Amino acid sequence: MDSFIIHGNFVHSKNRFVLEEINDMNLVVLNNKIDGFYKTIPECFKNLKYYDYSDKIIIPGLSDLHVHAPQYQFRGLWMDMELLPWLDRHTFPEESKYKNLDYANRAYDIFVEDLKKSATTRVCAFATIHEEATLALMEKLERAGLSGYVGKVNTDRNAPDILIEESDESIKNTLLYIEKSKEFKNIKPIITPRFIPTCSDYLLKELGKISKEYKLPVQSHLSENLSEIEWVKELVPQSKSYADAYNIFGLWGINKTVMAHCVYSYESELELLQNKNVFVAHCPDSNTNLTSGVARVTALLDSGVNVGLGSDIAGGEDISIFSAMKNAIKVSKLNKRLSHNNDGSLLFPEAFYLATKMGGQFFGNVGAFIKGYDADIVVLDDSSIKTTLKSELTLKERLEQYVYLKSSDCVFAKFVKGRKIED
Repeated sequence: MDSFIIHGNFVHSKNRFVLEEINDMNLVVLNNKIDGFYKTIPECFKNLKYYDYSDKIIIPGLSDLHVHAPQYQFRGLWMDMELLPWLDRHTFPEESKYKNLDYANRAYDIFVEDLKKSATTRVCAFATIHEEATLALMEKLERAGLSGYVGKVNTDRNAPDILIEESDESIKNTLLYIEKSKEFKNIKPIITPRFIPTCSDYLLKELGKISKEYKLPVQSHLSENLSEIEWVKELVPQSKSYADAYNIFGLWGINKTVMAHCVYSYESELELLQNKNVFVAHCPDSNTNLTSGVARVTALLDSGVNVGLGSDIAGGEDISIFSAMKNAIKVSKLNKRLSHNNDGSLLFPEAFYLATKMGGQFFGNVGAFIKGYDADIVVLDDSSIKTTLKSELTLKERLEQYVYLKSSDCVFAKFVKGRKIED
């Protein structure tokens, strides 16, 4: 168990609309959990390790609710097509390479090293159908000190032959990966049907049973692209909506669920998202790059739906959740101006809330400096930002400027569950 003190200036979300500054204070972490702020260090804590970050910006760790680890190698490439042809032309061929464990190790080393240097402390990652490679990714993330979930992907139809599993083989290998992943403390398994079009009814039902039996969360995609939605109507004609298709197969409402995108999740899907306590992973970068559309984030929030952010590598080009923050704000402004609904635009405090406190709830008590929360802490250095306004800016304004200007920079220091991540 780690206990220590951090001195400096802190910013976290008080609620959806309010960022709270806590200046010139000492944050005490006891046994990997937030204890509280102290102006003067109590005598009983005087022997704890002390970190002085007085000139830095200290924030809670960020949560990435949706990332495809095997797609990291082609980030920033091939953005001139929409989702379904992009999957066929580029994603599936790349993911097929992960049958080769040597290739998987080399590729995942690059992904994990960059994720380790980012402000992300919690992650929900897709791997591939390959059980050995998936376990290798989990081991690398565990060794790097990060925390979260990694899913062995399930696919038994509508994909290249090299990425299609026999249904029973997919179930067998999923159970094997669940069993072997018990050795990991901070990286856990998550049931991961790629999406409805690539999973048969039988496979989806069995995955729902596994989720229930092993008390595992579920991750997948929902209502990302109009062509995809029409395809699901053909494949599951008995469903009332794309969301209802997952519900029919018992994949929602048992344990926690995160669904990426939900660009078109309105009317018939909203109530189900609320009732089943589904977390939406809003991925503005990929929704723009793949011409999928603009998710109505403020409408989702106003309806009581849980929303976090996802980098969605490699539909998104940047592993940084800061990039997702600023682009979530930008696309919400375009939605407000160009659409005929009454949605408001996302404010900076709201985007930060999604990236930290709200998104962090998928992983437990994560994403704020509240007593009893896990000590996920990120220290940012904005000294390289040159401006004559530096002395006039509040800490919140310095943070906003950092997010917009330095989103891909390495962080100065990072703690996950109270453990300092070393280079």
